[in-house]
Amino acid sequence: MGSASLPSNPWIETPLIESSALSKAAGCRIFLKLENLQPSGSFKSRGIGALLQHSLLNHHNPNVVHFYCSSGGNAGLACVSAARTLNRPATIVVPLTTKPLMVAKLRSAGAYEVVQVGENWKAADTYLQERLLQNDEGGVYVPPFDHPEIWEGHSTLVSEVARQLQDQNEEGADAMVCSVGGGGLLCGVLLGLERQHCDWSKACKVLALETEGAESLHKSLQQGQLVTLPGINTIATSLGATRVAQKAFDLARKHGITSAVLSDAEAAMGCWRFADDERILVEPACGINLAVCYDGRLKQLLPELTPKSKVVIVVCGGSNVTLQTLMAYRNDYGWIERSTTNDAEVPSTLSAPPNGRHVR
Repeated sequence: MGSASLPSNPWIETPLIESSALSKAAGCRIFLKLENLQPSGSFKSRGIGALLQHSLLNHHNPNVVHFYCSSGGNAGLACVSAARTLNRPATIVVPLTTKPLMVAKLRSAGAYEVVQVGENWKAADTYLQERLLQNDEGGVYVPPFDHPEIWEGHSTLVSEVARQLQDQNEEGADAMVCSVGGGGLLCGVLLGLERQHCDWSKACKVLALETEGAESLHKSLQQGQLVTLPGINTIATSLGATRVAQKAFDLARKHGITSAVLSDAEAAMGCWRFADDERILVEPACGINLAVCYDGRLKQLLPELTPKSKVVIVVCGGSNVTLQTLMAYRNDYGWIERSTTNDAEVPSTLSAPPNGRHVR
């Protein structure tokens, strides 16, 4: 099957904008790579879309291909979105614990079928592979993050950033910030930087962020070997991989990245302050990237940054967020605003309630 017979890429080039508010908050120049504008609502449109394209190009009969994915989150939405663009069906299998909002979003996005079965992801994935995939000769399994074609798709983000910075007469980024779940995005960022073959990409720092309760990469780097977490305990459920991909671990060690862990309260704070400052809703798995811009966190983690340093924040997006969710986060974690820096030039410092919501 030739590439000419495929529709256009199931992902788009997203804007790279410099944020005045976040730059003032962070004390350096903050550029936002708005992956929340992808067709599926997250960066996963790139990696999952690339995998689906590759599968069709290499299948002996692409007209019978039916994609199957066991992610009820952003990977599942990306699978459905990309499959529709490529004119193929996608079935999503999710555990019974999946929130009705996400099931509704999967169906609304155009899933061929959404099957709810099992008490957890493993049970749902086993059902998919043993009961559905084996009985469909055109069935193609779609993993959420651990696949070379997914990493290749995510690497397109870096080539876009390089070109967009050049278009803005900027030489390159001094640092890039992304969150880590299974590590697919981190793999893409690091592989993309490797392929730029220029001075700025070789010197570019990478800050990888996780929340407490989902810090599989951080613990692996600390111990010098892959660590499997006993479970996931965080509101940033999209970061909920108990074991990071081997490739992500290897690349992180090779490049000497900075790995950091923030609390759920900080991730939630990043969500509501970003909404106040840029009028954009994101889920905590993305909010953690934005949280580092506030109250001196970024310079604590990357002390070499100066006011002229250019930092690209991957606004990875995510669909598991509503206004009600954001309000609940602020009510539960508002106490963190007691330590908010009082800066009249950053809008979200003025919208923060004095002394936070709660006293603990």
